[in-house]
Amino acid sequence: MKAKAFDTRLFKRILKYTKPYQWRFNGVIIFAISLSVFAALRPYLLKQTVDSYIQPKDQNGLLMYITLMGIILLLEVFSQFFFVYWANWLGQDIVKDIRVKLFKHILSFRMKYFDLVPVGQLVTRSVSDIEAIARIFSQGLFMIISDLMKMLVVLIFMFYMNWKLTWIVIVAMPILVFITRIFQKKMQVAFEEVRTQIANMNSFVQERVTGMKIVQLFHREDIEAEKFRVINDKHNRAWIKTILYNSIFFPIADIISSLTLGFIVLYGGFHILEGDTSTTFGDLFSYTMFIGMLFNPLRQIADKFNEMQLGMIAANRVFDILDTQDQIQDTGTIEAPLFDGEIRFEEVRFGYIPNEEVIKGINLEVKASQTIAIVGSTGAGKSTIINLLNRFYEINSGSIFIDNHNIENYTLSSLRKQIAVVLQDVFLFADTIYNNITLNNPEITKEQVLNAAKKIGVHDFIMSLPDNYDFDVKERGVMLSSGQRQLIAFLRAYVSNPSILILDEATSSIDTYSEELIQRATETITKGRTSIVIAHRLATIVNADKIVVMDKGLIVEQGTHQELINQEKGYYKNLYDSQFSTSSSDTFL
Repeated sequence: MKAKAFDTRLFKRILKYTKPYQWRFNGVIIFAISLSVFAALRPYLLKQTVDSYIQPKDQNGLLMYITLMGIILLLEVFSQFFFVYWANWLGQDIVKDIRVKLFKHILSFRMKYFDLVPVGQLVTRSVSDIEAIARIFSQGLFMIISDLMKMLVVLIFMFYMNWKLTWIVIVAMPILVFITRIFQKKMQVAFEEVRTQIANMNSFVQERVTGMKIVQLFHREDIEAEKFRVINDKHNRAWIKTILYNSIFFPIADIISSLTLGFIVLYGGFHILEGDTSTTFGDLFSYTMFIGMLFNPLRQIADKFNEMQLGMIAANRVFDILDTQDQIQDTGTIEAPLFDGEIRFEEVRFGYIPNEEVIKGINLEVKASQTIAIVGSTGAGKSTIINLLNRFYEINSGSIFIDNHNIENYTLSSLRKQIAVVLQDVFLFADTIYNNITLNNPEITKEQVLNAAKKIGVHDFIMSLPDNYDFDVKERGVMLSSGQRQLIAFLRAYVSNPSILILDEATSSIDTYSEELIQRATETITKGRTSIVIAHRLATIVNADKIVVMDKGLIVEQGTHQELINQEKGYYKNLYDSQFSTSSSDTFL
């Protein structure tokens, strides 16, 4: 949705976030009013000083008014300080609240949303766009209110002092207002393009940095650099357009201001020379200050309106995400207990894309504490079953049951708490090993982690690292090998004490050193709990209580390894015979 030049509905929505800080909001308004009064008093006192004390050469009166002007100046500085400080403070508190709300909302999205939306775009919305909203209050709204108040008070003083000179200013103001309005419209379009290009650039850079290994492996540095140059050129042109508009507007505004001042001096000077007592030297002195106080805010309002418009555009983008309802429907009322682990799929159908089913009406039963292995060619639907069991995606039709309850009847958080997953591509945060194991869960103690690590044989490996459990694995765990990351993932799953364990191809990329530890870890963590293993390793498959063979979204065979291997021309036997070497091979598929 494209932001309007000024979207009243959007603005009201933003203002709702000021309610918790109403006293500070009101304080900023009060200081804006006092600031405008004190600012306008200084030129007025200057007129009085010139006309009543400098020309008559009254030194005592001059000293008194200079002292009074100093006090007014101090009060203006005091008001300016609190006005700016509280406005920025308010803006930061508001974006803090919006940022927390946005991040929590993003966390609730189902996986399909992240399949479609670039990560860089979400990062832009959560960081730079949020900061732009703060400028609505720090550089936009309150600054505009302050400037408008100052202009109003200045005009009142000017009419009070010399209405003839003031009319010269009034005639010039519509010209500047008209030019300012044109400038605002042009800048609104330009800033919309700027924000779009920033989002595109963030998405591109984030994706290429994440996939840097692929870029370098396939020698795509020059190609990607050229792509970035094109994106950067678009970003550059968008900003240059805003610079062009500024370069045109501000000189024109300065010329109008200077010409107005020149007409005032010319008109007032002639009247003084002709002996007209309605215009004084004090008027001319004070009006040189008044012109700046009147025209500079009017000129800067355009700039501050741009800041506000940037914030409005950013808010519009952020609210687009906040208004997106793409969550798994968490309507369950049952808090999932410690499951026995009986799982049942009944006529389950699912597709990631409409009218393209990946799972085509499968029926599957897993008994409590049973270990089953799911095998099949790539794209058969193995990992999809895992995604559906965790409710990362909603099924198109059919039902999934755990312990004779439809999984939709369980609360989402309690359901997922009872299911632990170890993936092939292990994700580790840039943190210590200990925090990656516990994921900062306060219910998991250090003693539990140590005992679990010893049981599955990971403790010695961790203790061999610098700083042991406090070893920082860096971003995505780059300081560890793939096998070591898998061991951490196994330990992470084990300490969560799940009722159901899922190993999604978790043993397919293990180095020789880690293989024995992985086998020991697998045996330990699967013991006594329902386990679903999507595996490439022979040892894991043959020891399963049941092997489920999938092909093109259907279950084509089920049984033990021996039962399936004895089926002549069976799907599993064909896979086994074609992929296994009876003497040395240990990989399946």
